[in-house]
Amino acid sequence: MNYDALFSGVIGQDYEMLKLICPLMTEMSRLVGESLQDYPANGNVLTVVELGGGTGITTLALLSARDDAHVISIDNEPAMQNQAKQNLSGWHKEGRVTFTGQDALSALQAMSAGSADIVASAYTLHNFLAGYRLNVIQEVYRVLKPGGLFINGDRYAFDDISRHTRTIQEEVANYFKVLTGINRVDLLEHWIIHLFSDESENHVMRETCALQQLQETGFSGIRCTNRMEVNALVKAVKPFP
Repeated sequence: MNYDALFSGVIGQDYEMLKLICPLMTEMSRLVGESLQDYPANGNVLTVVELGGGTGITTLALLSARDDAHVISIDNEPAMQNQAKQNLSGWHKEGRVTFTGQDALSALQAMSAGSADIVASAYTLHNFLAGYRLNVIQEVYRVLKPGGLFINGDRYAFDDISRHTRTIQEEVANYFKVLTGINRVDLLEHWIIHLFSDESENHVMRETCALQQLQETGFSGIRCTNRMEVNALVKAVKPFP
């Protein structure tokens, strides 16, 4: 599948701008969607809960990966979700995707235990305060069926703080290079301010701590793969009793 052609055609300017600024983020969204292909088909509709649907870039990757997947996309930012509804209107009309405007924790708490095959996300969990994030992970575990899969493509900070700092410095330098080159200082300001939040002590999601939280919650088969700078793909399974 030609993802660039599909995504630029459906998501349009949103995808093209993200691909320009943060190409690794668009690749991670693709990998999150691709991860659905490994989940065993059961002959029923695959219930996929997406945390932080945004404008629909990762949602589209999930929908494109499996014809038997129904995605429940959660996002409490109306402006972003309205764009997703417009971008994915065809899939919505077909009943392949539904939207909820609740925050992630409230939406998960409203779901029945063992009701989801997969909970997936890209670049959402790192935005949460650490305590809220832990509550979300615990609810993800509750909502998943035994054998269910958690997939998260996100910013997983290096445990080595010096290495992490050097990587962030390179990331910031690229923001300046790309965004001043297209005369988008407004976007540069937005990304730098957001990065300060990402890197704050009560938000930053260090790899070892994050994986340990999954283990302590009860997940098994925890894997961190496809690391690209501060970005990585994490998968974990809710074991059978």
